[in-house]
Order: sequence, then structure tokens, then C-alpha cells
Amino acid sequence: MRGWLRWGARATGRSPWARGRVLASLAVLTAALLAFHSVVPNTVGRIGSLLETFLPWLGLAVPLLLALALLRRSALALVALLLPAAVWGFLFGGRAAAGDSGDHDVTAVQHNVSDVNADPAGTARTLLDAGPDLIALEELTASALPVYERTLAPRYPHRAVRGTVGLWSKYPLTGVRALDIRPQGVGEGWNRGMRAKARTPRGDIAVYVAHLPSVRVQWRGFSSGRRDESAGLLGAALAAEKLDRVILLGDLNGTVDDRGLDPVTGRMDSAGEDFAFSWPAALPVSRIDHVMTRAASVARVRTLPATGSDHLPVAAGIDLGP
Repeated sequence: MRGWLRWGARATGRSPWARGRVLASLAVLTAALLAFHSVVPNTVGRIGSLLETFLPWLGLAVPLLLALALLRRSALALVALLLPAAVWGFLFGGRAAAGDSGDHDVTAVQHNVSDVNADPAGTARTLLDAGPDLIALEELTASALPVYERTLAPRYPHRAVRGTVGLWSKYPLTGVRALDIRPQGVGEGWNRGMRAKARTPRGDIAVYVAHLPSVRVQWRGFSSGRRDESAGLLGAALAAEKLDRVILLGDLNGTVDDRGLDPVTGRMDSAGEDFAFSWPAALPVSRIDHVMTRAASVARVRTLPATGSDHLPVAAGIDLGP
């Protein structure tokens, strides 16, 4: 290494500590964005939420800057790169190394099946292969619903559907009701939330299924206003839930790092220790499909094989504790 730096100094006539100041500055900026992403303002175009949606991918700047630092033969940039590498490792290293910890009390599957899914029967069989106790589906259509019911019924005798979301369970379901998480200005036909009580051998659990509004990246920025409003309504419903144990299954159209979901993630175990990118199915870059808990712990989240949807299904092991 010393010889490489001395050779670089002879070749350029400059000290390796005097070169690469721009690269070093970019390394420090990357570390700052990773560590202090919450201070990036959301006032203009919701840039903060957009950054947080893809926050783990900011780590790709490290190998890119490393290659440039080596080409530049800059000791200054190489040392500066230790900072973003350490911050990324602190924030996300545990997710990259996460593994299964064994058997769990409950296994749950969450899947946005897509309202244009051409193979609902095949999708249902993929979910069955995971052997879950609970299956939550979003974007159910009137034409596909009978197929899911017919395919899942032999192993899941209990089911509840409200609007375009549904829950299939090995446990009896009671207290089923629709959950109003409509943003302002959305008509009454928009039904994308429900709550049920699952009667498990370990006691009653409130199970919520939710599909928050979609977000878009537009020329004006990140359009997450309706999603954020719906997240606030969902968070209020969770706060009012009287049962201690709660499981939330849903397509929340945001990652656990996105501040727009704070009303939800602030009240639940967000299961952030696994990447399990679920969207888009063709090239997953973020996990917007979630299994969250209260008074229980999510031991592991993993993705299942692709179906006819633009989302990958996610499965999670849940430990209910004593």
C-alpha cells in the first residue's frame, strides 16, 4: 500500500493526502445522508421520504467512490470512505446477515396479489407451499376471489374479506370489521382495510390487513401525501386496539425507514432486521410489504417465489412470547 501511494506521488507530483478532496467530501456527504436522513426536509417534493425509501442503496456509493479513490491514488479519500462504510454497516449490516432462528409460534404470509394477476390459482398454491397459519391478500377482485377461496379453503377454513383485502386463517376469526383508512376526498367504495380477532391456542390476537395508497415519483417529487394520511388513520386504529397482541399484514407502500409510516412503525415491531425486498417483483429494490407486531416479535421476514403479481409474497415467523 505504501509503495502504491509513493508511486502515485511520483507519478503526479502531489501527496496522496492532497488529492481526492472532492471524493473525500462525497464520502462524508454519503455518511451524513445515511446517519441523518431524518433531517432531510419533506417540505419540497417529500424528498426526505424518497431518500428513505431507497436508503440502503445509498451504500452503493461506497464501492463506486472506492474505485475512484484507487484510480486517483488518494489516501485522503480512502480514509474518508471508512465513515460511510461504518455507518452503513451499523444501520444495515444486521439485515444483510439476518437468518432464520428456528420454529415460531405463528407463520404469516402477506401478498399484494395484483388486480391484473392472470394466475390466481398458481399464486394461491405458491402461498400454500410456505405453510403459513395466516395469509393476507390485497387487490382482490370479484373475478379472482372465488379462485382464491376454492384453492385455500381446504387448509384455511376461516376467512374474512372486506373490500379488496382478505384474511385466510387456520384459527377461528371473530369480530371482523372493515377499517376506514380512506384519505380525504376518496369515495366510500375504496375499502382497503380490515380487522379481525384470531383465536389461537396461545390466546386472542388482533389481526389487521391494510393496503395503503400508492406513491409515485413525479416531476414535482414524491407523491406520498395520501399514503401518509392513510398511515395516520391506520396508526390511530392500532393505538385504539384493546387487545395486547396485534399482527399487522399489509402493503404499506413504504419502507420501515420512510418517515411517512411513522404513525404505524412507531407503534409496532417493524421487523426491520431483514431486507426481503418485495417490489417490484422483476427486480426488487425495496420492501413495501410488511408483517408487523405488537406484544410479539417478528423473528424473520423472507420473500417467496414470484407469482403473477408485481409484488413478491413475504413470509414471517412470529414469536408470541410467554
